[in-house]
Amino acid sequence: MPPHPVSRYREHVTAPAARSRRPSTGSAPTVARTPAPEPAPHTSPGATPTPDPAVAPARSVSATGGPGIGRIPVLELSPVVEGGRWPAKAVVGEMVPIEATVFREGHDAVAATAVLVGPDGSVHSRAPMVDVAPGLDRFRATVQPDALGDWSFRVEAWSDPYGTWVHDATIKIEAGVDVDLMLAEGVRLFDRIADVPGRDAADTRTVADAAAALADTTRPALARLAAATSPEVHEALGRSPLRDLVSPSVTYPLEVQRPLALAGSWYEMFPRSEGARRLKNGTWRSGTFTSAARRLPAIAAMGFDVVYLTPVHPIGRTHRKGRNNSLTALPGDPGSPYAIGSADGGHDAIHPELGSERTFKAFVREARRHRMEVAIDLALQCSPDHPWVTEHPEWFTTRADGSIAYAENPPKKYQDIYPLNFDNDPEGIYAEVLRVVRVWIDRGVTAFRVDNPHTKPLEFWEWLLAEVRRTNPEVIFLSEAFTKPAMMHTLARIGFHQSYTYFTWRNTKTELAEYLEEVSGPAGAYMRPSFWPTTHDILPPYLQHGGVAGFAIRAALAATGAPTWGVYAGYELVENVPRPGVEEQIDNEKYEFKPRDWAAADAIGISTLLTRLNEIRREHPALRQLRNLTVHPTSNDQVLAFSRHLPGRHTADGEDDTIIVVVTLDPWHTQEAVVYLDLPAIGLDAPADADPFAPRFVAHDVLSGASFGWGAQPFVRLDPQQQVAHIVHVRNP
Repeated sequence: MPPHPVSRYREHVTAPAARSRRPSTGSAPTVARTPAPEPAPHTSPGATPTPDPAVAPARSVSATGGPGIGRIPVLELSPVVEGGRWPAKAVVGEMVPIEATVFREGHDAVAATAVLVGPDGSVHSRAPMVDVAPGLDRFRATVQPDALGDWSFRVEAWSDPYGTWVHDATIKIEAGVDVDLMLAEGVRLFDRIADVPGRDAADTRTVADAAAALADTTRPALARLAAATSPEVHEALGRSPLRDLVSPSVTYPLEVQRPLALAGSWYEMFPRSEGARRLKNGTWRSGTFTSAARRLPAIAAMGFDVVYLTPVHPIGRTHRKGRNNSLTALPGDPGSPYAIGSADGGHDAIHPELGSERTFKAFVREARRHRMEVAIDLALQCSPDHPWVTEHPEWFTTRADGSIAYAENPPKKYQDIYPLNFDNDPEGIYAEVLRVVRVWIDRGVTAFRVDNPHTKPLEFWEWLLAEVRRTNPEVIFLSEAFTKPAMMHTLARIGFHQSYTYFTWRNTKTELAEYLEEVSGPAGAYMRPSFWPTTHDILPPYLQHGGVAGFAIRAALAATGAPTWGVYAGYELVENVPRPGVEEQIDNEKYEFKPRDWAAADAIGISTLLTRLNEIRREHPALRQLRNLTVHPTSNDQVLAFSRHLPGRHTADGEDDTIIVVVTLDPWHTQEAVVYLDLPAIGLDAPADADPFAPRFVAHDVLSGASFGWGAQPFVRLDPQQQVAHIVHVRNP
């Protein structure tokens, strides 16, 4: 007998009205909200409740005054962030897992359905929930929002009289116990089932035929039971079941953003280096937005979605740093672009050597012509020459000797930078930063990479991000918070769309497997990881010593391990000479011009790999999802395997999209391994008696173009000098 399905059904509970969850305008942070208790079932706003015996009575009130347990408990819902204090996150088209613990007293069958509610308060879809942990009563379904806005979801638990009867009748009738009574109970049950509205003609005939066969006393008992429990009947009742004691949970918020908030590829560049040239007197002439724009076609050709510019503001001269962060700047040293502000202006100004507002907007237009967006750094700090220092000295910290405190990250000192003090005049600082952000939005910027957000108050970011979302929901904020987990995660909870991660320092198979599972697990409800192999500040030891193969390995891991990834200019050239004693490149571009010979990149091959990785990401929607990852065991600690699976019901063409990534972690030696695939995790059945080595599917390597017949335990051999990874598209044989 097939298992009883929990499937799509007719709505029995009116959705609550949509609630506004946006903070109000103003200069002070707003107080976070908690979900309100739901209206009673069958109650529309402003309507008089209508009793319905199929719906559980209104839940009781708990000892704390909140919603009570409910007739059929629905507990431990996810994705829920801090009890609904902040909305969980999704993007248009994302496969969002909904989970809950659902159970009831006694032995009657229970079922549950995830209900997705649109921004207008109407029910968008209902997804059947499957018991994924028998004995633990954990139910799961996936939903897929299809528009921007403030959505919500709930879980409805219900008693399943058909499932209860099937279980009891099958046991008793096959044992010859209470046969006539169980069949009579079934006939009476099917009378109720026939009255469920909303069933189409084909399902109506299926149910009617089953009811007639069940009531036919001339047929053997087992034949009558078989007719009432056939797969066709299960499918029909899965679409429109009889539901008793429907018990809705509280409704929780789900903020749905545009797809780039979840999945995209970023390319970082210093615009002043593109087109920079050394003059005869040994000084340099800066590149400009116009010369930097000439690099855009090549970046676009590699498939990047966002070109990210380090700060483009005027740079201070007081305590200007020289090459490699030296305390003495030589003539012609440009200074760090993070020492923002001079007599030429502050955060809303453009460095005159880079160009003007007109040429910046021309750069943005050229990027858009190549289907890329422009992000800039939002670095809330000032050089001693910034106009704010004289106009608003209260925005800084004054030490006992009357001097303004400069930035420090012991043992590092940044004498050329003054950090803001948000406690002296929060209203003034809040309003000014919002004004600056909107200036750049008006200039065409659609994303901000926020420098060190963990050094500013969280309530400020919560307010700022809400204010920007209110007027410009398309704008994306990437948190550069290489900091402790609590701060990193809370920045994500309060509104940052994406976050830099610890991926840069995860190297071993165990470290990578655990981290991939962590960022794609429950944390994916609010924190979207952005994987960067390097940044302009960080050159990890693995890449200092791994050569070309090491750069290829980390690129493959970053591009497939997270929906959003990025590289810093020069990655194509395998710039890996370390600065002694630190995880940083020598001749850091923060302190000097660095024009590059891009023609040399073709011979190295990394730019070709980056191009193919971004092509693969575009071709396979499974790689643009976050919460669909499974790590698979391998027989070799130098070989990592994981997959991303997207069922056909969530794809545009209705076909499953499954990618398996098998990558060597050794950049020097050939490694071999057996991969132990979890077949159900990649959408395949796993018969207990099947030969694990017999081909089950066609493994088409989208990186090399080769195809193999793979079973549950394929053998792989990876030579890092030839190919560092198999990126396999699962095809039917």
